[in-house]
Amino acid sequence: MHIDFEELVNHDMSEECPICRAQDLVDSTLLPAAAAWEMHGGLPKFAVALHGAAGLLGAMLQEGLPRDDVMAALDRALDDIEQQIAEDQALGGPTQGNA
Repeated sequence: MHIDFEELVNHDMSEECPICRAQDLVDSTLLPAAAAWEMHGGLPKFAVALHGAAGLLGAMLQEGLPRDDVMAALDRALDDIEQQIAEDQALGGPTQGNA
């Protein structure tokens, strides 16, 4: 199975963009759920985020994707997130309600 990492990290910021939809799903559903699981399960903050993300990336490795490709895609995604955080802070903070 071929995975196009460029497709996974590059997107057009449109409503039709599958990457934007995936980000919206994570932001609106998975992040708040992970925070709730941690709080109600007595887990350390970010334990689910860190190990859940690692587990999902591990699934990519199990499919035979090269670790270097996975790491490069993750690095680009984190760069985008850091840029968005900086923009949010410059504009007065993140949207209310985000976990």
